[in-house]
Amino acid sequence: MSTNDYVKYMTQQIVSYYDKPKQVRRETKLQKKTERSPFASHWFGILPLAFSLMFKRNSKK
Repeated sequence: MSTNDYVKYMTQQIVSYYDKPKQVRRETKLQKKTERSPFASHWFGILPLAFSLMFKRNSKK
């Protein structure tokens, strides 16, 4: 992709974003925020979940 194509694409994305009403932009932002995976699993994968399950199982015994 050439630089000119990239600038054109980014300009189209920015213009389409600002053409939407402010309320629609807020709703889409909140929707993306709720659909996002938790921080630990997003950055570190399944390992934090595995460790937490292991420690919970050991603390119950």
